[in-house]
Amino acid sequence: MSFLDFMSKFTDKKTSCSVFGHKIVTTRNVTNHFKEYKCTVCNVELTNDLRDKKSLLTPELKEINDTLLNHFTRKKLSSL
Repeated sequence: MSFLDFMSKFTDKKTSCSVFGHKIVTTRNVTNHFKEYKCTVCNVELTNDLRDKKSLLTPELKEINDTLLNHFTRKKLSSL
């Protein structure tokens, strides 16, 4: 049993992340510079902004990332 599993039995997930920090994994590469992340403990979704800092993934940012990914893949396919 890991320490996070042990702590999750006594505290809620958001409290354990606020005390010990998020356990972030990359969920999607939008471009070479923009990525989407998700915490495996509390399931909060993040993305990086223009200053390369992580910020919460709002529906507006999700739509922007989708559009950026669509443009990036079309540009990549047209260059082949």
